[in-house]
Amino acid sequence: MEALDGMNALTLVFAAVCIFAIGYRIYGVFLANKVLRLDEKRITPAVRFADGQDYVVTDKNVLFGHHFAAIAAAGPLVGPVLAAQFGFFPGALWILVGCVLGGGVHDLVVLFASMRHKGQSLASIASKEIGPMTGTVAGFAILFILILTLAGLSLACVSAMHDAPWSLFTVIITIPIAILMGLIMRYRKNSVWLASILGVALLVIGIISGHNLMQSSILSSMFDWSKETISIAVPIYGFFASVLPVWFLLVPRDYLSTYLKIGTILMLAVGIIFVHPVLQMPAVTSFIHGGGPVISGPVLPFIFITIACGAISGFHAIIATGTTPKMIGNEKEMLFVGYGAMLTEGFVALMALIAACTLMPGDYFAINTATDAYPAFLAANPGMEAVDLQHFIDKIGVDLHGRTGGAVSLAVGMAHIFNNIPFMDQLMAYWYNFAIMFEAVFILTAIDAGTRVGRFFLQEMLGRVVPKFNDKNWLPGVIITSVAFTATWGYLVYTGNINSIWPLFGMSNQLLAACALIVSTTMLLRMNRGLYSLCTAIPGVFMAIITFWAGYIQVTSAYIPNEQYLLATLAIIAMVLMLIVFVGAFRKWIVLIRIKGTVKDAYGEDVKELVSE
Repeated sequence: MEALDGMNALTLVFAAVCIFAIGYRIYGVFLANKVLRLDEKRITPAVRFADGQDYVVTDKNVLFGHHFAAIAAAGPLVGPVLAAQFGFFPGALWILVGCVLGGGVHDLVVLFASMRHKGQSLASIASKEIGPMTGTVAGFAILFILILTLAGLSLACVSAMHDAPWSLFTVIITIPIAILMGLIMRYRKNSVWLASILGVALLVIGIISGHNLMQSSILSSMFDWSKETISIAVPIYGFFASVLPVWFLLVPRDYLSTYLKIGTILMLAVGIIFVHPVLQMPAVTSFIHGGGPVISGPVLPFIFITIACGAISGFHAIIATGTTPKMIGNEKEMLFVGYGAMLTEGFVALMALIAACTLMPGDYFAINTATDAYPAFLAANPGMEAVDLQHFIDKIGVDLHGRTGGAVSLAVGMAHIFNNIPFMDQLMAYWYNFAIMFEAVFILTAIDAGTRVGRFFLQEMLGRVVPKFNDKNWLPGVIITSVAFTATWGYLVYTGNINSIWPLFGMSNQLLAACALIVSTTMLLRMNRGLYSLCTAIPGVFMAIITFWAGYIQVTSAYIPNEQYLLATLAIIAMVLMLIVFVGAFRKWIVLIRIKGTVKDAYGEDVKELVSE
């Protein structure tokens, strides 16, 4: 591993582009054509159930923007930065391998499963493919995990936006810009490019003017919100994004933010090409065995739950069985939207890892180690003193010591790279604030889509008792479920903190990914895909084992010794619920494997069993 120390970041970027391109062209196409057998002639839910509210055929490029924006939240930004504690090599390896063989497969196959079940949720799919009891348990587990996920994402957003007027202003103006774009695309035919150009132009004007406007003390005070204020504002935004028509706010805002997200990552890649930064973090650090100040556990299994969304994520299953399957007009577009968006997110994760690893190790740990624990860290790790941190503090004007959570170290790393581009050396404060705003936009686009999908889940579950809730257009049901769901995760945001929620989010998120892959494997076995089912079975079982292992260590070595009994209880509940789902799925696998004959379904395909869509 020592031979990799001091690697040029450009080498890693080039390797990622090659691996992702080959993965999409070979493995992605194989999944689409051989495993799933996508059929462009098959009527999709967006066409079949078109209602102008949730089931809306959407241009594939716009839908890619929505899907990417919805799945790419804090995970690919914060997770890899935290994982940099182990060195750059473990994180980079898992991102590259995990995206191609795990995350991309997960997103594409789960999207396929939902579209073959009327665009319904993962719990509904589990109920039909495995059994009603398993589906009910899966529903509670998914709803439980989704609440924890949105709370974790929202807390990361709150941490990024509080006491940052310019960043908050820029995030807020994306809402009216998105509404304008939505109205244009809705009521003017073939207007995607017009709306895109107008939206991007207004966003650029907003970013630049925001920096200048916030120089005014009056305007700055208007957008200088406290943590408590933002903790209330974020759930309110999630509520409105959940109840308004999908084309009015959610999709155009996600589409608009995608330009910012991908544009910033491409700028970062260009910056790496210009600057040729060296990865200052070693390939592997001494903390791979545990005991680190950022992540207390060892690299195995914690690398898998720390990076989370950057390689594979259960939250993606929420989106792939929520908003996205209700907007695809052609099955063939699933490869581009599902697999393609995941590989794009993997590239984002790798850029975040590189940005953090270009910092001197001493600076990285000074930022990510809690202030009260930092003296003990220095005493135990001589030679890890900060090197350039005071220079960054002077340039940015913010005390960076002890700013844990990953977001600040990522922003400093990005600002450091951009700052070394010719003629940019006086703009570090600008780049830092831009990076903070960029992270907040990343997170909010997952919160709005996740809240909408959570409302779908709650309506489906209540619909089993009160059938009227199954009508997604019944306004009282939409409002009741949106208020109930938003209030639940909003309460956790207002009363919790990122350090208590994030580790639990990482574990539960990966349990959900394993669940989605295992449920999808059941469907592939039923559809008589034979050995092709191993494409989802292998990563699904692997993630289940890894996450239970990490969960056990987290509960026994961190939560209980630190008397965090509530977190221990929540972790155990999540694992027990998922274990019930897994056992039900494995029993169904045995039944399906033993079936030798096949029957014709409504579309003429040979399947082992018939199930209702």
